This record gives sequence, structure tokens and C-alpha cells, in this order.
Amino acid sequence: MDIVKSAKDIETKVEKGVEVASKKVSEAFDNLVSHLPFSNLAKKEDSTFHIEVDLPGVKKEDIDIKVEDNVLVISAVRHYKNELTKDDYYVCESSFGKLERRFMLPDNIDADTIEAEYKDGRLEVELQKTKKAQPKSISVK
Repeated sequence: MDIVKSAKDIETKVEKGVEVASKKVSEAFDNLVSHLPFSNLAKKEDSTFHIEVDLPGVKKEDIDIKVEDNVLVISAVRHYKNELTKDDYYVCESSFGKLERRFMLPDNIDADTIEAEYKDGRLEVELQKTKKAQPKSISVK
């Protein structure tokens, strides 16, 4: 009988351990997602794509944009304010450190024509289709 009770105790401890581990993984994922910068994606009438990424508190020189294997990678670093350090905060809901967003690009995007502008904490990126992929109007004679 002691073996059955011991087995049940072990089972209960394992179940509790799995629940705790699952909760920790979920909290870590929620924390990671909450630190992703918000973004908006739009397709314009002229078949260009427009991406806006919110990067409040980031300096223009701390933003890096590149294309790797048809993936647009936007990364930035948000630094602590000079007059305050991490230990000075009572509550710190702002995320500091590296921020990154990745966007899969269709094959028909011309990486050489990508343009980006940063103003008032918002990065705006314009993506053009390749000349071959752009719609072409044919006039009727």
C-alpha cells in the first residue's frame, strides 16, 4: 500500500511541477511579446506596401534595417535615460534594450528600392514591387 501512496504522491508532485513550468513558459512568452514593437501593415492602391513600426524613445541612429533571405529585419535599441538608472525606477513598464521585428517579404519585392523614414517615434517603411511584378495598363487602340 505504501508503494501506491508513494506513486500517487510522486504523480501529484510531477503534475504540480508541470503546471508551474507551463505557467513560467507562458509568462516568459507573454513578456517577450509585450516587448515587441507594435506595427501596422498596409497595401496601397499602387501595389506598394507600407509598414509602420512604433519605436518611441528610440533614437534614429539606434535603428537598423536590413533584408536577409526575403525577410525584412527591423531592429533598434532603446536606452535608459541618462539621469536615471535601472535601480532608480519604482515601476518600469517601458521596455529597454534590443527590440526587433521581422517581416517575411514576397518574392516580388525590390529590396534595392526600400525606403525608410523615422519621425516622432514611428518608423515608416515603403516597399515597392519589382518592375516585372507591378501591374501594367494596356491601352486599347
